[in-house]
Amino acid sequence: MNKIESMDFEGMEVLVLGLGMSGHSAARFCADRGARVTAADERTADELSTMSDLDALGPGVRVVCGQPFPDPAGFALTVPSPGIPPARYQPSAQRVWGDIELASRALSIPIVAVTGTNGKSTTVRLIEAMLKAAGLRAEAAGNVGTPALSLPGKPLDVAVLEVSSFQLETIDSFRPKVAVILNITPDHLDRHGDLAGYARAKRRIFKNQQPGDVAVLDFDNEVVRALASEAPAEVIPFCRGEPKILADHTRSAWIDLGAAVFSDNKTLRRVVLESGTGLPSHDRDNALAAFTAIWALGVDPLQASAALMDFSALPHRCEVVATRGDVTWVNDSKATNPGAAQRAIEGTEAPIIWIAGGRDKGLSYSELAQAARRSVKTVLLIGEAAEQIEHALEGQIESERCGDLETAVHRAAALSEPGDVVLLAPACASFDQFKSFEDRGERFRAAVVRHGGAELL
Repeated sequence: MNKIESMDFEGMEVLVLGLGMSGHSAARFCADRGARVTAADERTADELSTMSDLDALGPGVRVVCGQPFPDPAGFALTVPSPGIPPARYQPSAQRVWGDIELASRALSIPIVAVTGTNGKSTTVRLIEAMLKAAGLRAEAAGNVGTPALSLPGKPLDVAVLEVSSFQLETIDSFRPKVAVILNITPDHLDRHGDLAGYARAKRRIFKNQQPGDVAVLDFDNEVVRALASEAPAEVIPFCRGEPKILADHTRSAWIDLGAAVFSDNKTLRRVVLESGTGLPSHDRDNALAAFTAIWALGVDPLQASAALMDFSALPHRCEVVATRGDVTWVNDSKATNPGAAQRAIEGTEAPIIWIAGGRDKGLSYSELAQAARRSVKTVLLIGEAAEQIEHALEGQIESERCGDLETAVHRAAALSEPGDVVLLAPACASFDQFKSFEDRGERFRAAVVRHGGAELL
């Protein structure tokens, strides 16, 4: 009997808060197991119609839209969507489980879970591809775009989950066999208060692990490295450069001369990361993390390396969308925080015309501005955060306020010279002018065709 079956959902009163993708899947999941589900969203049914088929929830779900959330006190279980702050339900909820908790209780297979600030989705997709290349039935889900609750019942050997700090707030017994923490840099501080609070939310990924489980940690990141002493499982650290910082661990991984190196203090294994593969150079850090994760699971990295031959970068992540006149246009709309934008800039060797801005998250742009000095020629600013970024850049890099993305692309086309890269790396959320970072990226691609005179690749 698995963990979910040990709790009787039949007749249970369940409140699902939020009817986006995860909320929709949670409502169906609980109703299918006999719960009496109330699914609530403060948006109207018309507003939800573009993202959720409310009729598909079925007769076992009572839908409440366009009004304040019901009081959780009257429900045995509250399942909040990740975007809903805990203050909205914690004071009165009897029990809180998010979709990741529900999925883990319904799965009887090993879980590889990945969190961190930047690179989660790419790492999760790489792990999925590597496991498949090694002959295992694996599927990625969670924050990557497919609901975690779509996995129970499928014929799988391994579940690969991307989990956000928001989702980790609502776990209880969630215990991944392999927990991966990538870089942690400031983000979502409006929710978590400060970097320490954000890191505390991230470290919950390994709070239920036990000896025999593994925590794969990015030791290049000081915040992540500091969490190693709190991990109850074996720690396998990885880094990009000098492996001396890994010396205290029996197993470790690092990058050397374009190859991933895996050491168990007895043998060394090497897997080429770039040459002859389909892996973009900026993704080699994510590939190292993915290889280390599957190695921790007991899979031979060399056997899984065939996955790199066909792997291509996910959309809106340092995606080269067009070239014309020796000018390269790059869409990194997924760079929704300063740390991600900094990685995009530092990974670009050519002179950069940088398009930045959007909805400010209350984060500092000072370190990003320092990094941009080395290669950015001009910054074209858009959205609500234009003034804050302009202030951070003052006296360091020339900048122009363009207002919107269309104008910025038009201006970039006029300013660019042969050899330049026009980089959209906003360092901000998209919700001031766009529906999502995907919407922002697609509109960038369309604007490049109109104003850059280039055909999309």
